[in-house]
Amino acid sequence: MEFTVFENLRTLKFDLVLTLALAAVFLFVGGFVQARVGIFKRASIPAAAIGGLLFAALVMMLRARGTLGIALDTSLRAPLQIAFFTTIGFGATLKLLGAGGWRLIIFYVIATGTAVVQNFAGIALAIALGAPAALGVICGSLTLTGGPATGLAFTGEFEQLGVAGAGALIIASATFGIFVSSLVGNPVATALIRRFRLAAPREDAKHAEAEEFWAIGATGKFDDAGEEASDAEARGTQRGEEEAALTGAELLRNLLILLAVMGVGALLGMALSKLYIAGRPLTLPAYVGAMIVAAVVRNLDDRYGWFRLDMRALEALGGIALALFLVIALMDLKLWQLAGLAVPMLLILAVQVVLMIIYAVLVTFVVMGRDYEAAVTTGGHIGFGLGTTPNAVANMEALTARYGAAPRSFLIVPIVGAFFIDFSNAIIITLFANFLR
Repeated sequence: MEFTVFENLRTLKFDLVLTLALAAVFLFVGGFVQARVGIFKRASIPAAAIGGLLFAALVMMLRARGTLGIALDTSLRAPLQIAFFTTIGFGATLKLLGAGGWRLIIFYVIATGTAVVQNFAGIALAIALGAPAALGVICGSLTLTGGPATGLAFTGEFEQLGVAGAGALIIASATFGIFVSSLVGNPVATALIRRFRLAAPREDAKHAEAEEFWAIGATGKFDDAGEEASDAEARGTQRGEEEAALTGAELLRNLLILLAVMGVGALLGMALSKLYIAGRPLTLPAYVGAMIVAAVVRNLDDRYGWFRLDMRALEALGGIALALFLVIALMDLKLWQLAGLAVPMLLILAVQVVLMIIYAVLVTFVVMGRDYEAAVTTGGHIGFGLGTTPNAVANMEALTARYGAAPRSFLIVPIVGAFFIDFSNAIIITLFANFLR
C-alpha cells in the first residue's frame, strides 16, 4: 500500500493482498445489507453486486470531494474470470447439452436477436440525436451483449469509423451496462414470478438466506421432480452420496487440472484469433478457448475416466472465482465516468435498458415457456444482455436461493451467454461496422 498522485489527486494504491481483503470485507457487507434492506432482499439483488457497488460509490464520493483517490490491484480479475468460465465449460457434457434440447437453440436465437435489436435501436437513436451512427453500435451489442472485453477489442475499428476517444466511450458504456444489469435483472424476474405466481419463497428461510448470500455457484440444483437428483448426478460424477467430505488433496488435484486447462485454452485462443470474418480477425473473449478445452476434457473423462474429475471440487473453485471476480470488478467501476457521459450516449443507454427489459419480458419469458424456469432465464438474459455472464449467473443464483432450483436455466444461460453468443455477436458487430463505413 502506498500513496501516489494521480490526476492531481492524492491516491491510495492497494496491493493485491489488500485488494483481496477489501473484496472479502465488501462481500460480507453486501450480504449484511441484502439481508436487512427489504427491497434488495425481495428483488434478490446478489450480495457481491451490492458490496461491490457500495465500494465503488464510496470511492466516487471521496473523489468528488477531492479527499482521496483509491486504486486497486485488479490483476487477478482476468484469471478469475477465465477460471470461472472454465468451470462452465466443464459442465458442457453431451448429455446435458442434449437435455437442453430445443430450449438451448431457441435461447441462442433469442440472444442473437437481442444483439441485432440493440444495434438497430442504437444506430437509429444516434442518428436522431445527431451523433455518429457508430456510437449506436458502441452503446449497442458491442458493450452490452459483448461486455468490456469485446468492446475494447474493437476500439481501433470504431476509431477508424470516426468515433473520437472510442476506448473511453466503450469503457463508460460497458460500465453502465454492468452497473445496471445487477440492479434490474432480478427485480424484473421477481415481478414475473410474483405476477404469474410461478413459485413461492422457500420455507427453509435461514438456509435460503445463507445460499442467497453466497450465491456464487456455477450451476443450479435439480429438484426432486427433475431428471437428476443432485448436482453430482447432473455433472455425471461417479461418486455416491455416501462419500466422505471433499479433501484438500482432491481440491488441489482438480485445481491443477483447472489451471492446466486454462493454459491449453490460452493457446487455443491464440489460434482462434488467427481466423478471419469479413476480412478482419475473429475477436473473441480470452476465456472461450479455455471453455472449449474444458468441455472436451469433461466429455473424455465421462467416457474414459482419464482425469477423474470431481465436479464438487470444480464447482467450488468456480464459485470462489465468480464471487471474487464479480465483487472486484464492481468495486473497480469508475462511476464518475457515468456522470460524465454525453447526453446522446446517456439517452441511448437509457433507452437500451428499457428495450432490454421489454424484449426479455415479451420475447425471452414468453418463448421460453412462461414458467418459473423462463422467469429465471429472463433474469439471466438481462444480466448478460446488459452486462456480463457473471452478472447473469449471480442474478440466477440469488433467484434460485430464494425460490428454488432452475436446472434448465443454469444449463442454457451460461453456455449461451459465455460461449455461443460471442461468436454470433462478433459477426454481427463486424457486419454493422462494415455497413457504417
